[in-house]
Amino acid sequence: MTTIEENIYNLKLKLPSDVRLVAVSKTKPAGDIIEAYNTGQRYFGENRVQELLNKKDLLPEDIEWHLIGHLQSNKVKYIVPFIAMIQSIDTYKLLVTVNSEALKINRIVDCLLQIHIAIEETKFGFLMSELCENLQSCDISGLKNIRICGVMGMATFTSDTNKVKKEFGYLRNCFQSLKDCYFKSESYFKEISMGMSGDYELAVQEGSTMVRIGSLIFGER
Repeated sequence: MTTIEENIYNLKLKLPSDVRLVAVSKTKPAGDIIEAYNTGQRYFGENRVQELLNKKDLLPEDIEWHLIGHLQSNKVKYIVPFIAMIQSIDTYKLLVTVNSEALKINRIVDCLLQIHIAIEETKFGFLMSELCENLQSCDISGLKNIRICGVMGMATFTSDTNKVKKEFGYLRNCFQSLKDCYFKSESYFKEISMGMSGDYELAVQEGSTMVRIGSLIFGER
């Protein structure tokens, strides 16, 4: 086994069977992704559209690509034909743009609503109050070419585990509130994407259904 293969094997032993592992392959070459792929890993996350486009055609077609970084509206059209999930929907405008581009090719795109849960100003995402206002005032039921499958968030980068745990708990509560108020009858609204290399174990304890792990698989960047 290569180091990457061992890392994925060990991670999957630790993760509950109902928690999906998204291998974050940003800045890593196609060869590293193939090593992970050879273990059976099929979910990969990229932050930048151009990097994703550069890699995609070099790699197997059954990879399920997740866009996990900030997405500009003018780049949506490039990924909509193949993306498995856009985890970083952080404005209503972006949601509408994804729907519009997906409609052009008769495709339904799975999305997550990114919620701002950390103290850092640099983190993108909806404020919960803003998101609820959007959901109340805008007719999302008319957006037929997107499927909102849950929420995503990034905790504060800190060694204070109590703070991180609190932020993950807040995201779980946001998910439940949205489920109860707006998506009660939608069985596909079930994902809580939270947890990265340094905090995924806490995230799983707090109810994560999907973890985004890079350095524990591919090494430091």
